[in-house]
Amino acid sequence: MTRLWPALLAVLALGACGKKAAPVNPALRVPVPVTDLRGEVHDGAVELAWTNPTRRADNTRLRDIVAARVYRTEDEGVGDPRPALLVRGRIAGYTELLTLTAMPGPPGAVTKPLLTGALVQVTDRQGLIEGRRYTYVVIVEDGEGRVSPPSSRVSVTFGAAPDAPQGLTAAPGPRQVRLTWQPPARGGPDVLYEVLRAPAPGAPPQVITPSPIAATEFVDGGVENGRTYYYTVRAVRRAAGTIARGGVTPVVAASPVDRTPPAPPRDLVASTAGSSVQLRWSGPTDAEVAGYVVYRAAAGREFERVGSTTAPTTSFVDRDVPPGTYRYAVTTQDATARAIESARSGDVTVTVP
Repeated sequence: MTRLWPALLAVLALGACGKKAAPVNPALRVPVPVTDLRGEVHDGAVELAWTNPTRRADNTRLRDIVAARVYRTEDEGVGDPRPALLVRGRIAGYTELLTLTAMPGPPGAVTKPLLTGALVQVTDRQGLIEGRRYTYVVIVEDGEGRVSPPSSRVSVTFGAAPDAPQGLTAAPGPRQVRLTWQPPARGGPDVLYEVLRAPAPGAPPQVITPSPIAATEFVDGGVENGRTYYYTVRAVRRAAGTIARGGVTPVVAASPVDRTPPAPPRDLVASTAGSSVQLRWSGPTDAEVAGYVVYRAAAGREFERVGSTTAPTTSFVDRDVPPGTYRYAVTTQDATARAIESARSGDVTVTVP
């Protein structure tokens, strides 16, 4: 029996051995590269923007980014830009322009990493020379020191941005605002324009022109009557595939209004009952109606307002009318803030006994 123990122990030992998981290829744990790096010239600088990645190469979630590095190279703009090759955690042949690092929290708190999926915007003003082509690349690093492959390259040919346009004016109309301006003092024949609009003072303005325009006027038809909008215009220049955006005009405000009066009521009829006059009519169907105003004129006198109704009521009783002959007419009042009134309807004549 004692001879069986070594063999039995060997069998148990073999049965207890489990399979080890296959090691993960370190290359699959690196963050995926930034895919949307973009840049443009704006007011004497190059503005870059991108979105931090949210996944790793093995498609698992990327939870921490501790650094994002921006690299730059420059040339005369002939041929293709220099390739972006990652060598020992750096982009070969490029100069490291800046590094964004994790933001430290309060004393004793854990350092806060750069947000994955967050939009990042940086500005380059370092030694830019007009006419030179600058090519940028971004890499990101996770908390384990793993570095992503290089982002897509973006090349920007630096040029002087045009001055701001001059003399911006805004003329409101019904559901529209017409904007006009003068070209910048220094701009040149190739200057285009972008119109920006904000819904409130101090709110970030948004570009509302689908693409830069050559005209020095623009009609904004995407507005509502009775609201105030805030406009500014900037000049842009497109050269060598790069857009250079200049400064903006001072802000002007405009409130669209509809000054077109509504149609008057129609089919006005009147009847009497003792000292009361009963009026009925039909309202217009092509306007937003708030109500109606009733007018009365004694023989040889001008019309005077004697009452009103709110929509959709299209009848009115004028009570305690002194004996005599009278003319009646009705107007429509629209639902705008100005409560614009129509012309009077055709009048009707009644005699109160």
